[in-house]
Amino acid sequence: MDVLNFDINDKDFGDMFDNYSSDDAILDENSSPCHPLILGNWVNVMLAIVYSLVCFLAVTGNLVVMIVILHNWRSTSSTDIYLLHLATADLLFAVSLPFWAVDATSGWVFGDAMCKVVSMLQEVNFYSGILLLACISVDRYFAIVHSTQYHRLKRPILIKLVCAIVWMLAVLLSLPILYKGKFDYYGRVLCYELLEGESIAIWKNSTRFLRHIIGFLIPLDVMVFCYSVTILRLCQTKGFQKQKAMKVIIAVVLAFLICWLPHNITVSVDTLIRSKLIAETCDRRNLIDRALSVTRILGFLHCCINPILYGFIGLKFRRNLLNLLADKGLISQHAKTHYKRSASSSSESGFFSSAI
Repeated sequence: MDVLNFDINDKDFGDMFDNYSSDDAILDENSSPCHPLILGNWVNVMLAIVYSLVCFLAVTGNLVVMIVILHNWRSTSSTDIYLLHLATADLLFAVSLPFWAVDATSGWVFGDAMCKVVSMLQEVNFYSGILLLACISVDRYFAIVHSTQYHRLKRPILIKLVCAIVWMLAVLLSLPILYKGKFDYYGRVLCYELLEGESIAIWKNSTRFLRHIIGFLIPLDVMVFCYSVTILRLCQTKGFQKQKAMKVIIAVVLAFLICWLPHNITVSVDTLIRSKLIAETCDRRNLIDRALSVTRILGFLHCCINPILYGFIGLKFRRNLLNLLADKGLISQHAKTHYKRSASSSSESGFFSSAI
């Protein structure tokens, strides 16, 4: 593509997981050029370090979670299976981070096909993550609020079907990202969506709104409803163990919202601006670009948080991990027995607890 003939008004570089660049420049309503956001080399180096560290923690942590669940497969609950799929999604996302670490310092050097594949992994992780968390909230809702009907269901078959639907829906919602490709923008190769024409822009903004609704707002509403009713029911019970059983899942949901809600709100505002429902100015454009960069990094951190939550909050997870280590001869049986004694007062069973 000839850079000299490039008309920046015909390009739309914003998307949910795009690698926003300081090289971007836009025109305001009076056709005055906006000052581009300039990131120093040290910032790019720090981004590469953060991405690499998150990748290491996410790969290590999620592999441990998957191994522990699979090692204790016979005693897993329905939520354990959902969490296994969630760990798989986070692991797939983590393997994409080294590509962005290189991109931060050297630009996109991996070609057009890898641009599509890596971007697709990111989007599939996001959508599968929130859809799986919504499934967990529904599962807990029926297990606690409608326990009689819940135990009559053929859960193994139903869970497999639900997980298959989640992955298919996540892939379908992520398909628009395949319009991304490498683009030489004034000497720096970028991985961006290359869409031209007014009709294409309308289609893109329409799909953005659809993805916001199906891929975030609806699952979020489902989680809010299910956990609100579930927590209300738990507060009405005399036993404290069921209330303790919700701690891990509530922590997982809160971690997801803290990491991804700011980015999703920012992307929603960006979509409104690009749809011309909100007036675009240079200051507003630069503010949104900064917010997108910061909130995207916060979202990237999410893939390594869940295993940390399991380790600190999930008593049964720690016990199952010790069982695995003892079976492999990595710790002594004495340490395993000592921990079992200290945890014997808890009524937890399964991967996390009896209610999960």
